[in-house]
Amino acid sequence: MTPTEHLDQLLARPEPLLALAPMQDVTDLAFWRLMARYGGADVYYTEYFRVHPDSHLDKPILASITQNPTGRPVVAQMIGNDIPSLVRSAKELQHHEIAAVDLNLGCPAPIVYKKCAGGGLLRDVPRIEGILGALREAVTVKFTVKTRLGFDDTETIDALVPLFAKHGVDLVTIHGRTVTQMYRDGVRYDLIGTATANLPCPVLANGNIGSHLDAEAVTRQTGVRGHMLGRGAIRNPWLFDQIRQHVRGEPVFQPSAADKLAYVEELYETVTLPNTRELDQVNRLKKHLNFFSPGLEDSEGFLNEMRRCTTRSGLLEVCSRFLKV
Repeated sequence: MTPTEHLDQLLARPEPLLALAPMQDVTDLAFWRLMARYGGADVYYTEYFRVHPDSHLDKPILASITQNPTGRPVVAQMIGNDIPSLVRSAKELQHHEIAAVDLNLGCPAPIVYKKCAGGGLLRDVPRIEGILGALREAVTVKFTVKTRLGFDDTETIDALVPLFAKHGVDLVTIHGRTVTQMYRDGVRYDLIGTATANLPCPVLANGNIGSHLDAEAVTRQTGVRGHMLGRGAIRNPWLFDQIRQHVRGEPVFQPSAADKLAYVEELYETVTLPNTRELDQVNRLKKHLNFFSPGLEDSEGFLNEMRRCTTRSGLLEVCSRFLKV
């Protein structure tokens, strides 16, 4: 079975399709391996391959594809705006075991959008159409798109939906915020629902889905085919299985404080690089722990103390205290 056939098989099931969101410098090969041990996603999106006239496929990101430890389909995500380069990279990626090529239209990092890439492309819909047409012709596996609603307004999604349909996009993930909104409150699930109703392809919802009850409510409101989980899965690796258990009417696993601390210890080992100073290892973990604060009784206290830690033992002590071990 090819990766594309595997993805088709997963989409044919009645259960929601669950994807791990691509998060740059976070959801790498080692993190995929860790997620898979906790049940994991149905499909994994790579960190984005930066594409420009002088680009080459990033080897550490490519390793997520060539060494895929999950047993699940992989979607290779690209970011860029140069059509010949995007076409070249899409063709190169299809020499590897991928289920789909994904175009990033949503990255909100200023260093990206100021170059008219990622979320910055949402200010240039005609250029997006040119990219969609060229990639649809070049991609023989599934062609997917991850987008936000718009750059600084929510009307752009209304212009994009007919273009996605026109160019035969096979699956669309919609993050229900604008680029300038970043990750602040106010996810527009109603607009995800409107887009879903007007698209002939499956849609995944993305944005603030942190529990199985969130997933159920968003599915009911929007009619999406599934969910893309990012920050929620980082702080709760059981989330994928919890959603599955809830959908099946089974008891939903609730991790104890000890379970959570054991996960933090595994996460520390996962992000640790060989021959790295302890301080650098601690600082690498902090990038992940920043996503742990939602749901904690004293989220600000946790963040303040965690960010001041300089040793592994100090970091685990803070986590132990705030996770109520």
